[in-house]
Amino acid sequence: MKLEAITFDLDDTLWDNGGVMQRTETGHYAWLDEALADWLAAHDEGARPTDERGRFAARFPLEAFTARRLHLASEHPLRRGDFTWLRRRALAELLGEYGLGTEHAEHWAMRAMERFMALRHDVTPHEEVETLLEGLGERYGLASITNGNVDVTRLALGRHFPVIIAAGELLAPKPDPRPFLAALARLGAMPSRALHVGDSWAEDALPARRLGMQAAWIGPDDRVLPPGIHRLDHVRELPELVAWLVRRR
Repeated sequence: MKLEAITFDLDDTLWDNGGVMQRTETGHYAWLDEALADWLAAHDEGARPTDERGRFAARFPLEAFTARRLHLASEHPLRRGDFTWLRRRALAELLGEYGLGTEHAEHWAMRAMERFMALRHDVTPHEEVETLLEGLGERYGLASITNGNVDVTRLALGRHFPVIIAAGELLAPKPDPRPFLAALARLGAMPSRALHVGDSWAEDALPARRLGMQAAWIGPDDRVLPPGIHRLDHVRELPELVAWLVRRR
């Protein structure tokens, strides 16, 4: 195979994301609850007395925030993959219902999202990733394609990706083919000469293969794979797969 480009998913492909999201979700919401309570104690805007208002997280627990995001995603299907927008909009709505005026609700939603993004980028890539990307980047064009809201340029490994696609912000989250095609167009590579690496069967492996790309699926089971999809236990196994693909005629 003539290989020219490799595209990568990020979350749960280059690092384990479950713990990151749990810390981020609970951490930014707890921060908002505490910071807002302190601010209201000193600057209650007069909508209702603070003792009647109660704590924000008591009125709107984390589950309510999650439900509001899901409701907004169903109301705005084009935005369903733009997680930053959904989160900020949900927070602003809840803060408004809590009694804050529009300006203050937007302000605290933005502050909470700043905290969210700080925690969201506290990730630890697998120890092999830095060397792996450095070696592959010397021979192939590399791109990241993510449905998540990680800004990979905020991470040290971001320097390995000349092309970065935030699919949700493009309003075309995977499995939509457009983020794959956009990455390949910017890399100047045909699908038949490209490999996509990701952990999701539905959002990574299948859509990449439909376009004619090879797919490396970091999957949890031993299901029978169609031609062109290759299962990996871990991203550390990728160089061996790449070498095999390049040798294959």
